[in-house]
Amino acid sequence: MVTLEQNLLTFHTDTDNLLHSCQISFQRTLRIPDDNQEYPLPPGLGHYPLLHVDDYRHRLPADWFTHGGVFFPMYQAEAMWISFSSLYPYAVKIGAGKINAVTGKAWSNVLSDDPQDYLVVPDQDWLDGFSVGKGLIRQFIAMPLGDGFTAEEQITGKAETGGLQICAYPMKKDYYDQWQAELNKREDEITFMRSASMVTEDSMGFAPGGLMRQKIYTDPHGIDAWDTTVMSRCFVHIINSEQFVRVTGCAPPQRPVSASDYTRAGLPWFDLYDHDKPAVAGAPALCKLDSVATKMIKSGTALTDNAPVAPTQVVQLKQKGAVVDGQW
Repeated sequence: MVTLEQNLLTFHTDTDNLLHSCQISFQRTLRIPDDNQEYPLPPGLGHYPLLHVDDYRHRLPADWFTHGGVFFPMYQAEAMWISFSSLYPYAVKIGAGKINAVTGKAWSNVLSDDPQDYLVVPDQDWLDGFSVGKGLIRQFIAMPLGDGFTAEEQITGKAETGGLQICAYPMKKDYYDQWQAELNKREDEITFMRSASMVTEDSMGFAPGGLMRQKIYTDPHGIDAWDTTVMSRCFVHIINSEQFVRVTGCAPPQRPVSASDYTRAGLPWFDLYDHDKPAVAGAPALCKLDSVATKMIKSGTALTDNAPVAPTQVVQLKQKGAVVDGQW
């Protein structure tokens, strides 16, 4: 079961026990320069507003109603990242236009570990884009379907699906009990998070953007730990921000600042200290895709606000660690 409240998608294994749930949100962020340099993590700039497709069924494309789920607005060439929060372990699959964001393969509701095609939550706190190398992703960038930019179109040659697809599978109870017993033997730990009319022609998908340092962690539990008989899934549609007003009567969020303006202001970027965590290899199918900037250059145009930046303030984040009490 999936519920929506306060811009959070909650995937439940047990509706009577919220501890047995996984929460997913979609964060606004800077679009990092698409110049083949590797960048640290940009900040989160707040949640996107999530709305039920069913509440606007007469103003949205018929296939959106068939898919169900939720939707949120994005500007063309805007970037976003996905935030995960859960006390109970989940295996989570993420697709973009029914292309798996970890492996670059066609979407399937079945878990696979050869290669691993899912994320492990709570180990994985966020995902910023497509896995293109070990410890490297290309940022999720919203682009219109039909122009050839999206991963879906570059891999399949078709512009049919768009949006995001999410499946979540809880850990089996016996594995959970064993995992919890092992955790109880350790010192208390804390996780630090980053802060910070018909419209078919305006449906959007995700294209690969700039390169970012980010690991997709290897599953430490093994594929047998996940209960694939208890699957929750949700289709997340992306609507062009200009159309969002016509459909909902609400204004979309303002455009994010550019990476150049943000860096000039001396505001922080982030780097996660996770050198001890093994990562899955990048997907060959995804690393071969043209990024948005490359695709535009080939068409004789240029991506705006794409000047290289040199972050001078990079905050190191610990994924887990003992809380320092300091001097009082």
